[in-house]
Amino acid sequence: MRQQRSADYAEFASARAGHLYRSACLLTAGDTHLAEDLVQETFGRLYVRWGRVSRAENPAAYAQTVLTRTFLAHRRLRSSRERATDTFPDLPGAGDGDAPLRLTLMAALARLPAKDRAVVVLRYWEDRSVEQTADVLNVSSAAVRTRCVRALGRLRELLGEDLHEFSRP
Repeated sequence: MRQQRSADYAEFASARAGHLYRSACLLTAGDTHLAEDLVQETFGRLYVRWGRVSRAENPAAYAQTVLTRTFLAHRRLRSSRERATDTFPDLPGAGDGDAPLRLTLMAALARLPAKDRAVVVLRYWEDRSVEQTADVLNVSSAAVRTRCVRALGRLRELLGEDLHEFSRP
């Protein structure tokens, strides 16, 4: 029984790791090292509760919720010794043709407050509804809509109207 549980968890973790990592990279605005830490912490929390998680209606959504809450908790608990920087570490996929667009978007995401960034990632990367996003963040649907409007407005302000210049021809 225990071996089957471990095998089921390992299968789930290997299937979801890439997606959770990409989401974590967006949440952390390109900090790949922090993204790896968040994913590792998420998988640790999932393993402890795997009996309950595996019986959930949608374990993948549960994992995404744990990742988002882990990110928000990290933002609240961050040590005062840590300093934000405007330089990016090596980004995954930096060798492809969308590097300028990717860097521009990551820089704009980095300038959003953590909760606004989480709303943008959940709503537009994860394609979650307002209600699902509100549930993950433990806020009202109205708060999600407000944060969406504010975050998208800020992104438009940061990115300007000429974003097409960064995309491939």
